[in-house]
Amino acid sequence: MAGGNVRLESLTKQFDDVTAVDDISIEIQAGEFFSLLGPSGCGKTTTLRMVAGFEPPTSGKILLDGVDVGNWPPHRRNVNTVFQSYALFPFLTVAENVAFGMKYKSVPKSEINTQVAEALALVQLSGYEKRRPNQLSGGQQQRVALARALVLRPSVLLLDEPLGALDAKLRRTLQVELGALQKQVGITFMYVTHDQEEALTMSDRLAVMNRGRIAQLGTPDEVYNEPADAYVADFLGVSNLMDARVEPGGNGGGPCRVRLGDFVLEAAAGQLDATGAVKVAIRPERINLHPYEAGGANRVPGMVERLVFLGSTTQIFVRLATGSALQTLVRNDGAALPYSQGTPVSVGLPADSLRVLPDPGVSVAEIRDKTLGDQLLDLTSTTSS
Repeated sequence: MAGGNVRLESLTKQFDDVTAVDDISIEIQAGEFFSLLGPSGCGKTTTLRMVAGFEPPTSGKILLDGVDVGNWPPHRRNVNTVFQSYALFPFLTVAENVAFGMKYKSVPKSEINTQVAEALALVQLSGYEKRRPNQLSGGQQQRVALARALVLRPSVLLLDEPLGALDAKLRRTLQVELGALQKQVGITFMYVTHDQEEALTMSDRLAVMNRGRIAQLGTPDEVYNEPADAYVADFLGVSNLMDARVEPGGNGGGPCRVRLGDFVLEAAAGQLDATGAVKVAIRPERINLHPYEAGGANRVPGMVERLVFLGSTTQIFVRLATGSALQTLVRNDGAALPYSQGTPVSVGLPADSLRVLPDPGVSVAEIRDKTLGDQLLDLTSTTSS
């Protein structure tokens, strides 16, 4: 199975006066696992549906292996789609479900059984040929849907939140399996999800979408560790965002000097030439806690507000003297933690982990309210589907 190149050029989709997808341009390399990540209403599923042929673009181009297919019907495109609901036929067996689409591809009958067996072996379902969907678990149904899509040997496989209906433990298992399967078959995967863990775990590259636009495009490592703005930083994983101001003369070629309340810190990552009001961000795993009386650079006094045991780590919520609330993670190595509610601490914010981001003109609280609202809307949509 050969992968296919996908190129979107100034792709736009409008529904009456609503712009669902707003002039996006992306190139997905052949054989790449590419994810579109974002909250409900950001345009990710609409983009996928346009590539599949279920929605016509308002403007722009959709090129598959260099050919503009924007006005082609779905059956003429060498792509296939796996949906969140799986869309299996309950009255057909597993083998019949997998073979269903081959009837319309003029596949000789003598080859159908062989190709169905190969597809089921690929998704580890050999021996399940005669079962019906209601005799399968959710994870097995998902594998049947994958086999049905893969047996047609598309150059591009489109996946619309295919793990969204599964429980958390099974979802993590299938994330690993799906990533390994993609490498094995070599097909281009275009994956839509609102789940940050899925996107980070499986993708070669990902695009974070917000209000129909691409907020950031890059590898999981780049997008997680080098967020382009406060929205990406707060949406992708847990990020500590703080309102700050660049000190006059504080960005003269080296680390940027930023003021948080009465404290001046150095930040060595992000938009170091920024001036005026900014956001500064730091990931929880980069924060260091020290005894309150300990000295050192880039430290701010604070107080522990709450501890949450997470198994391998403990999440510690700290209130800084500036008023900002931070989260940090401490690995559980068997030793008792020297912290409890009310413990005074010195919070170390390493300069190379403190990232300066452009100020979007809203407060940290407003950014978090918007991001949390998007994520709750996604959770409600998933639960009700």
